[in-house]
Amino acid sequence: MAHSYPRVQRLDLLGDRVWEGSITIREDGKEVWLDRPHKPGHESTEGLGSVIMGPALVDLYSTSGEPGREDRETLDSMQGAAHHGGFAAVGILPHTLPAIDDGAMQEFWQRQGAWCRPWGALTRGAQGSQLTDLAALAPWVVGLTDGRAIANDLLLYRAMTYLRPLQKPLMLMAQMPLLHDRGVIREGVESVRLGLPAAPVAAETAHLAALLELVRSTQTSVHLMRVTSARAVALIGQAKAEGLPITASTTWMHLCFEAADLVTYDPNLKLWAPLGNGGDRQALITGLKQGVLDAIAVDHTPYTYEEKMIALEDAPRGAMGLELVLPILWHRLVEPGHLTALQLWRSLSLIPAKILNLPLPAAQIIFDPQASWNVDSQNLHSLARNTPFWQQTLRGRVTTWLNSRPDLESKANP
Repeated sequence: MAHSYPRVQRLDLLGDRVWEGSITIREDGKEVWLDRPHKPGHESTEGLGSVIMGPALVDLYSTSGEPGREDRETLDSMQGAAHHGGFAAVGILPHTLPAIDDGAMQEFWQRQGAWCRPWGALTRGAQGSQLTDLAALAPWVVGLTDGRAIANDLLLYRAMTYLRPLQKPLMLMAQMPLLHDRGVIREGVESVRLGLPAAPVAAETAHLAALLELVRSTQTSVHLMRVTSARAVALIGQAKAEGLPITASTTWMHLCFEAADLVTYDPNLKLWAPLGNGGDRQALITGLKQGVLDAIAVDHTPYTYEEKMIALEDAPRGAMGLELVLPILWHRLVEPGHLTALQLWRSLSLIPAKILNLPLPAAQIIFDPQASWNVDSQNLHSLARNTPFWQQTLRGRVTTWLNSRPDLESKANP
């Protein structure tokens, strides 16, 4: 049965423009597109009442429970969550059990299909002590990372030196573990008011400055993950102006929340990098708008209810989010005018694909910003429930996939 959408904004990420028109999906899955009788251009306020059509999304980095912690998330449930959220590809961080740190894992990960894009561990067991066989990992992973901060700068210097000829992205998190300690919030007025262990901004920026010096010395391309502070955005902007080969991303949770939101003591707001102050969150948004920050990562980190629902200071770090990112960021960033639809979509699709050396997904998705749904066990495909949006009603969901669908490709033929 054919299905029609009379008002559609079609996002052309490569042409940097928006087409407005209508689309009919025929029974055979083919699309019939009709332009409106006016010159296509950038988003109009009228278009905010339309459904949105654009390339499927690409997530830079997220955590899988499988292998090793299938009670948190299986690859099948993660694949379902990715599809429900509009993601054609997800970068899998290597700190699984066992870690993605040698060639013995290659067959297992390649069986998962084109949606699943594993990162290789930079160090054995992703523990930050001994480099893996980078040359053996590089041909079949999207890049190298531990997915967490590495304190050993000599090891990082050697890794940058070895990786440069391999032409694979190196992804690093700027954080000094000893200075960060057990911080769950950025040091400032809110940390004092709430009485929570705080991490100074220097825990991020001092290490970031050191990483940038290593990049300057080696000229190795590096992606900086989990950027959280205004000062870090400024340092990255300066480094890009100098021509250093870096890209950078923040997470969607850091675009939605800040230190003051921890007044609820919700353990789902304890993240890999602590929430910053209001000025930090605004600097991240501005950084995305200006291109200082390149991409938004989901950083989906599943936990069981029992693991996460404990005291904030003792809870593990991270939140789930593959199914929540697009609707929440649309209503928090696009509708108020902080980002355009094109800017949001590029940061969730085109640019992450470029960083991972993947083509822009051939699949197109249709996103209805007004479709309501409840965040509960009946609607979520993920096994995880660790989100501050649990049992809330959201507006916006992916309703249709068009063209190629990598998530449905045979796992035997990735």
